Amino acid sequence: MLHPDRLLPADPAVRTIARTLYEQAAGAPLVCPHGHCEASWFVDDIPFPDATDLLITPDHYVLRMLASQGVSYEALGVPRADGSRAAVDPREVFRLFASHYHLFAGTPSRVWLDHALGHVLGVSEPLTDATADQVFDHVNAQLASPAFRPRALYQAFNIEVLATTDNATDTLDAHAALKAQGFGRIVPTFRPDALTDPLRDDFAPSMAKLAGQTGEDVTRWRGFLTALRVRRAVFAGLGGTATDHGVIAPATADLDAAQCQTLLDKAHAGTITAGEAALFQAQMLTEMAAMSVEDGLVMQIHAGSRRNYAPSVFGRYGRDKGFDMPGPVGWADGLKPMLDRHGFEPNLRLVLYTLDETAYARELAPLAGAFPTILLGAPWWFFDSPEGIRRYRRQVTETAGFYNTAGFVDDTRAFLSIPARHDMARRIDAGCLATLVAEHQIDMKEAGMLMDELATGLARRAYRLGQPSAEPQRQSA
Repeated sequence: MLHPDRLLPADPAVRTIARTLYEQAAGAPLVCPHGHCEASWFVDDIPFPDATDLLITPDHYVLRMLASQGVSYEALGVPRADGSRAAVDPREVFRLFASHYHLFAGTPSRVWLDHALGHVLGVSEPLTDATADQVFDHVNAQLASPAFRPRALYQAFNIEVLATTDNATDTLDAHAALKAQGFGRIVPTFRPDALTDPLRDDFAPSMAKLAGQTGEDVTRWRGFLTALRVRRAVFAGLGGTATDHGVIAPATADLDAAQCQTLLDKAHAGTITAGEAALFQAQMLTEMAAMSVEDGLVMQIHAGSRRNYAPSVFGRYGRDKGFDMPGPVGWADGLKPMLDRHGFEPNLRLVLYTLDETAYARELAPLAGAFPTILLGAPWWFFDSPEGIRRYRRQVTETAGFYNTAGFVDDTRAFLSIPARHDMARRIDAGCLATLVAEHQIDMKEAGMLMDELATGLARRAYRLGQPSAEPQRQSA
């Protein structure tokens, strides 16, 4: 099912160069500094339940495509916001998915799913109506074997480090258990969005939890910031090296303490306006940068997502169910207050991700090409795709080069897609480098060094992960 030259350039001469570069990086460890897998999967090492719960219901890329063709979330058994779900037969859901598999032709989801089914799970037939039951039974049989439990797959995938994304007030019990057990390198990432967006429905309970965890008076500006520093230290103590901030627009501010206290008072009282809430978020990005100057945690900013765009879907099924939409943002103006204050701090590292591709050449590459604090994150979400990566390289490299980018991140909840996503990125990057070699812009030696950097080196340095003490041993899945 998987052609060895998939995604490599069509031109035979360039493809030959790309194949050599790809083969150099194909077996490199997987460095995963940003993603959404759960640390709890690896604590008790419980088998994944079945093919449907593994491949379909947790994958919002899959859900949105099926929804676009009128398939209801109820029919797919997607969990509701209250934790309940429709009583559906997983086999029937998988049959429904198989009958719509043709929809994914030409999409990155098809690349990932074909890789997971064929390369990881050993499925030898294309997924169709006729093969749905056969594939479902084969995948379930694989998942029941010890080789396909989460820990075995972590080792088989040759994962060097796996970062999760965790609420700032998460107990991190699973991470503490993994550290005590000495398994792998699975680290938390500090995500404070529920504490920095006063309009979220979980703002008040999150503030109460923060106060209880830290003993600080979070109604006072100084106490609130101190409490956040305490929680950041807990994350760092369990191996965390980064924070993550999801915002609609990358706006920052530099207000005085009295102004900040006024906004915080309104946030706690529930009287804050939309404009004031946006200003509070903007100030909090600047405060998070100041804390990163202090503690060295790498600061990631993901901007441009209009989240929960369909209120009916959000109300029934909750967050992250496929109905988030990209939108335009302004990076240079938005970040200026933060950069005026912290833009040249040697301990600050900002990794920027956008859902506005028009900003690549216009703002992001020039920012990363000038400020020593800024690196460009990998193409994100809708652009985490073969063409998205190619467009990113074309628009960014001339101004920022390769070394002002932060390497690849898989950014996924779908664990079995992790090796597929890294493989896709390595193939596309091999093709981009091969083109530069064929055009005599770089030679093969430099291309080889760049291939290593794009596969692992840039991400290790960008996220301050350090060099591995020993290369993990690849095992067969």
